[in-house]
Amino acid sequence: MSTRRLIAVVVLVPLLATVALWAFAWPAARTAPRDLPLGVAGPAAATAQVEKQLRQHEGAFEIHRYADERAARAAIEERTVYGAVVVTAQGPELLTASAASPVVAQLLQQAVTRQAAASGGEVRTVDVVPAPASDPRGAALSSSVLPLALSGIIAGALVTLLGLSGLRAVTALVLCAALVGVIAATLAHSWLGALTGNWWAEAGTLALATLAVSGAVAGLAALAGQAGIGAAAFLVMFLGNPFSGAASAPQLLPEPVGTIGQWLPPGASATLLRSVSFFDGAAATGPALTLTWWAVLGLGAVLVGNALKSRARNAVSAADDRELAPVG
Repeated sequence: MSTRRLIAVVVLVPLLATVALWAFAWPAARTAPRDLPLGVAGPAAATAQVEKQLRQHEGAFEIHRYADERAARAAIEERTVYGAVVVTAQGPELLTASAASPVVAQLLQQAVTRQAAASGGEVRTVDVVPAPASDPRGAALSSSVLPLALSGIIAGALVTLLGLSGLRAVTALVLCAALVGVIAATLAHSWLGALTGNWWAEAGTLALATLAVSGAVAGLAALAGQAGIGAAAFLVMFLGNPFSGAASAPQLLPEPVGTIGQWLPPGASATLLRSVSFFDGAAATGPALTLTWWAVLGLGAVLVGNALKSRARNAVSAADDRELAPVG
């Protein structure tokens, strides 16, 4: 038995290290725009050259056309595009939204400015939705993904290991998530100033993000035993966190990593938090539904697991009673 355990440790630890390095290092090393939504505004005849130059970056940009600067600004504020190139009589103008992603805003500025310089022109840049002055690089927001995931994993694991089940487990998970949301909003919004939207919407988002993870951990544990804790933690930490795109953008990650990341709680929570904090809730429906489904399915699994275990215990108890019953 001891030899098997030794072999298991020797094999599993390097395997986990390999998976972790792949999950974290590979997307970071392959960061580049892939069908990044970008607007082009102005008369068709004037924007044709701009579109041609942008399409030279094959597969990099998903071009959206707008009649004028006003429409392009609205698209940015609605999170339809990350930025837009507006062709004016005075020359090209670049609209960005560093609140959506400082990395993307910088990337667009470099790409468009380089193209304009090659044509002998200059580009004026306007940050339509700027990141908070206290967190211009979005570091505080992107750094919140890991603590929220850890809080959810710890909450789900504690509920399981302490033997809470059924409605008690669900109540504990919900109250814990609500408290985490209030504390996190107080730190990120009220103290650091890294979030600037509606305080209660941000607290609700942070709470829902925590509940999505804690519900998944406790739910899998209720159905599969303590092994479910490890499975859920692996899914959230080794895939959800590096695939979230919180530090850059989902469209900068290799496919299908960017898409998968938005199906998992860390990616959905980062996207939803940006929407409610900087864009008045624009494009919040998708990530909100993703987190809600994770939370609902997780809590439902907790109740189902408790019901199955109760039924199994009752069946065993009934069998024991029949064996002990006097014959005749």
